[in-house]
Amino acid sequence: MSKSNVVNLPEWTRAAGSKDKSQKEAMGSRLKAWGTKLPAVQFITVKKWTLLLSLMGFLLGRAMILDELTPFAAAYFAVIVFMRRDSILPVGAAILLGSLFTPFPGAVVIAAELIIFYLMYKGLESFQRVELSYAPIMVFVAAFMVGLFQVIIGPALSWYPLMMATIDAVLGFVLTLVFLQALPLFTYKQKSRALRNEEVLCLIILLASVMTGLVGWSINGLSLEHVLSRFLILVFALAGGAPLGAAVGVVTGLILSLADIGAIYQMSLLAFSGMLAGMMQSGRKGAVSIGMLLGSTILSVYFMGPGDVMKSTWETCAAVVLFLLMPKSIITAIAKYVPGTADHSRSQHEYARRVRDITADRVTQFSQVFQQLSSSFGQIPRAGEAGKSDKEMEDFMNTVTEGACAGCIRRSHCWDTRFYQTYRYMTDMMTTVEECPDITAAQLPPEWSRICGRTGEVLDVMKGQYELYQHDMRWKRQIYDSRQFVAEQLSGVSQVMEDLAREIKREGQAMYRQESQIREALEQLGLSIHSIEILSLDPGRVEIEVVHAYTRGFDECRKMIAPLLSDILEENIAVVSETAVHPREGLSMVTFGSAKAYEISTGVAGAAKGGDVLSGDSFSTVELGNGTFAVSISDGMGNGERARMESSAALSMLEKLLQSGMDEKLAVKSVNSILLLRSPDEFYATVDMALIDQYSAQTIFMKIASAPSFIRRGSEVIPVTASNLPIGIIKDIEVDLVTMQLRPGDILIMMTDGIYDAPGYAVNKEIWMKRLIQELEGDDPQDIADSLLEKVIRYQGNEIHDDMTIVVSRVDHYHPEWSSLHMPGVGRLERPRTVS
Repeated sequence: MSKSNVVNLPEWTRAAGSKDKSQKEAMGSRLKAWGTKLPAVQFITVKKWTLLLSLMGFLLGRAMILDELTPFAAAYFAVIVFMRRDSILPVGAAILLGSLFTPFPGAVVIAAELIIFYLMYKGLESFQRVELSYAPIMVFVAAFMVGLFQVIIGPALSWYPLMMATIDAVLGFVLTLVFLQALPLFTYKQKSRALRNEEVLCLIILLASVMTGLVGWSINGLSLEHVLSRFLILVFALAGGAPLGAAVGVVTGLILSLADIGAIYQMSLLAFSGMLAGMMQSGRKGAVSIGMLLGSTILSVYFMGPGDVMKSTWETCAAVVLFLLMPKSIITAIAKYVPGTADHSRSQHEYARRVRDITADRVTQFSQVFQQLSSSFGQIPRAGEAGKSDKEMEDFMNTVTEGACAGCIRRSHCWDTRFYQTYRYMTDMMTTVEECPDITAAQLPPEWSRICGRTGEVLDVMKGQYELYQHDMRWKRQIYDSRQFVAEQLSGVSQVMEDLAREIKREGQAMYRQESQIREALEQLGLSIHSIEILSLDPGRVEIEVVHAYTRGFDECRKMIAPLLSDILEENIAVVSETAVHPREGLSMVTFGSAKAYEISTGVAGAAKGGDVLSGDSFSTVELGNGTFAVSISDGMGNGERARMESSAALSMLEKLLQSGMDEKLAVKSVNSILLLRSPDEFYATVDMALIDQYSAQTIFMKIASAPSFIRRGSEVIPVTASNLPIGIIKDIEVDLVTMQLRPGDILIMMTDGIYDAPGYAVNKEIWMKRLIQELEGDDPQDIADSLLEKVIRYQGNEIHDDMTIVVSRVDHYHPEWSSLHMPGVGRLERPRTVS
């Protein structure tokens, strides 16, 4: 009747447990360090691949087909000679050692083939003609020469031994090609890539050939080749599923049946067992093992007697035990290289993520380089400051002195005796010329003539030098403006690259469950879906790629798939693009994206000055990407073709820069610099641009010296104005952006000054234009543009005094062509949640 009064406190228990755990880890690390210091362990660690290749060589040296053909040894040795020259000696010795277990004269034949092949290799090497593509031919020649010699020295010359010698040489040729594909998978570290079907098949043939060397060996009555062949099938069935398990069973059974003709039934038994085991892949090791047991037992009952059935079952059990003891990491490593497996897809996603991160970092580095270059160009002193330096002033005075005073007899008197008086006289004259370049000698102060008797000549020389000075200053100013433009462009490119890097770094989420849900819903509609990839499920930014088998003329993607996606995503989805991937197979890749919440309809009306054909105004309506719709007008200086060229060039350049992702203000400054540099004349253009977000109707107005725009909202007319200089006049232009929220039904009216200035200066133009817009009836953009242009022309007495252009845009809610399609039993798609 003893009781314990000891209380186990959680903190003490946890501390004791962690202490025991740390002690065990320390003990394990010490044992591991002690084991790695053993000479035998170090030798195995260093020579592990050589030992593995030697073991495979030993079994391939013993392997035979039909009890008389030995094509494996020479083919394997040839591949080792070409691809692993450091292992020639141990692998060759292992092959010869294995050949001693073959019936006579197997060892002699294999040794002769190896010697002949090696001699041919050395001969080609001496002439520098050794190429890997020669290996199969060299194996064929070596095997055929040995087989032909056997036939010649045989008891009788007949067709059968000659045919068998030829078959042995041909098999050696084929096996060399197989081993050339399979052996690098063992010895070389592979990149994260999928193995081709040919490589997987060659690997299976190599492993089955190695197991052929175990034929005839058994432990307690259990055949080693049967146990290892079923173990191999279990591994590949778990890694690749039913197709790979069945393929391994067929190849392994075929090769083993060639080695032992009495085991021909093994091909069907192993193929069926591999397929059944692979079908239970989702149950992991336990289910795959049960599938192998069922498959091998069922067919064993048909092919064998009661005693052999139990023997086959025990062999399967032994293979299952080895399979259960096998580390999971090995199976995972195999699955990474098998196409179609989840581990392979995960490996590919990880590889793509690493590539994406590296690319984003590299783009960020380039962005920083461009930003640094922009800063370097921006640090150049201004042209006006550079032109006023003391050195340039001194050079100017020296040049004038050399030109005007070189032949004067009073030079020494002026510049030596009265230096300060002469220097002040020259600087005053230079200031006078700078203020009045057209001054004559008669207009100079009379006291200057008393100082210098050649005042007229000095004035002429100075005026000539001043013209050269002005010319140099103009070029310096041009160079400075060009450098400033380059600095701004580099800054813009840096910004675009930084945005690109930020987009690349966005981690792509693997949305397998959502893809599976969409696939099931589409298959319920009877559609044949090849693949689905979800790129984004962000509200308003949905992007889904579907590859499906289409029927020409039915348009399933717009009438069925898009409405169904709209229902399960609870958001309007539309077809963004459609591309035929494999036209012969009837496969099409369709990209679905979020339908825009608003749509823009436009109308344009215009007239040239005096009824001419070509107007100096330009307009554009274009989608810039990312859901932004741009409506723009530009009015070039003057009229006619030249004005049209300048205005269209300004709009085109501005749109391209905005499409590239450049900031609005920087894009306008860049266009301004380009127009300044491209023409020596003073030529400007106005720009009126509205950037409408089709998801939110938020609108940014860029008004560069343009006429006001007007928004008609019901009976209300709202003016949009901004005070900015035209582009192409001065280099430092300031841009004021106006942001407004449009509503469905709003009508945006943009116009050039030919329309706005029509009433003249005696009328309040804004009030006059508001009244005209309020009097307009209807809401069709084209009708409004035509009616407004007609009213203005009639107001001017049917005369057109300037180029006139009107662009009218109406904002409406987007109504999809096909409504959403609800499928009973299909739930709403759950979007991935992100935490910022």
